[in-house]
Amino acid sequence: ITGALFPLSYKEGFAQWWAGVSPAVAEATVLSFLPFNTLPIPSTTTSTTHSAPTATPPAVDPYGPRVCSSTLVQLSGKDRSINEFAITRTGEEKQEDLVILHGYGAGLGFFYRNFDTLSRRPGWKMWALDLLGMGRSSRPPFKIHATDKDAKIREAEDWFIDALEEWRVKRGIDRFTVVGHSLGGYLATAYTLKYPGRIKKLILASPVGIPEDPWAVKENLPENPPKDQSHPPPPDTGLQTSTTSLPSTVSTTTTTTSTRPPPRRIPKWVHCLWEANVSPFSLVRWSGPLGPRLVSGWTSRRFSFLPTAESQALHTYSYSLFRQRGSGEYALAYILAPGAYARNPLIWRIGKVGIPTVLMYGEVDWMDVAGGYAAEEAIRQQGVRRDGDGTEPREGEPGGGEAKVLIVKGAGHHVYLDGWEEFNEMIVREMEDV
Repeated sequence: ITGALFPLSYKEGFAQWWAGVSPAVAEATVLSFLPFNTLPIPSTTTSTTHSAPTATPPAVDPYGPRVCSSTLVQLSGKDRSINEFAITRTGEEKQEDLVILHGYGAGLGFFYRNFDTLSRRPGWKMWALDLLGMGRSSRPPFKIHATDKDAKIREAEDWFIDALEEWRVKRGIDRFTVVGHSLGGYLATAYTLKYPGRIKKLILASPVGIPEDPWAVKENLPENPPKDQSHPPPPDTGLQTSTTSLPSTVSTTTTTTSTRPPPRRIPKWVHCLWEANVSPFSLVRWSGPLGPRLVSGWTSRRFSFLPTAESQALHTYSYSLFRQRGSGEYALAYILAPGAYARNPLIWRIGKVGIPTVLMYGEVDWMDVAGGYAAEEAIRQQGVRRDGDGTEPREGEPGGGEAKVLIVKGAGHHVYLDGWEEFNEMIVREMEDV
């Protein structure tokens, strides 16, 4: 492992591995960079909620008073809970809810530069969640029970979005605006389609899975999650079953004589690991004392533009999450094919969301913005604006889909962090328009 690629020294890496900083402590360290006088200790049990005002006394907060809270929200079944960080504006009536969802393998702490600004608007409550099986949410065993390809994809999606729906019910939220980054954007779209009438506005930040790739659509899925894991059947949540299917006009097993799948764009060994459902986090766990050094190969580049204290805190936070028991990460191989193209592309179905949709990309984003423009066109052409209960517009009201694409200057895939100031401004404008 060369120093050029992995800048953390062996000595430092061993020290981090030996210290074993917990995700709760690492999350607290990242959130300490919020410009608040006080912050709650991250909750580690479902029986307690930790809260703290953003300032002492609360009236000192120029945008408040506000209260931060950390909660592990218990869901039905065994070992199912959602990690939640919320900022509530006190002394005023809550009218709107903003829910933030992170990307693959990440956690809510990555949005630490967004929480302050996005919680300033009167009448809004901000929620940031860790997806089930990721971040500090519980990590129940992941297993696919379906046998056909279409049903396997639906089951993998439902594993996350049914948990989100159960969280919504627990919190007594009727409708909300959602911001989803990368995989979080993909799942936010799938949630909108399965539970119509629950989302007011769909904001997708560099979402994965929009464009169609012929090879990804036809690629076989893994047989099952890794066999060295214990995977009891998931609990019966009583939630509805998704009806979203692959379109009947697209073959998933054959190609036409005039169209061939493009050549694979990734090394064969990566393809083999993907199809075996070996996640990058498995490699971190298997590497033991070398784990922090391996992670530094990504964090040193991803967070290099940040002040040293913040980049180090995000490195520790990332490693603390990556080394946790595998769970939701194993769903990725069922949702995406090698190369990160969706097996059931959103472009086939995003036109049916029926609500205002915003697609955000970084100026130097590796996620293809062409997919965003294609989705914008699909929504405008196919979309039907719906009322809050998911029904068609009433007589005399306008129909048609509403969508737009926004570009964050100088930002890459992590638009919320690379260009956080412009990103925050864009989100606030979208909140004003809800």
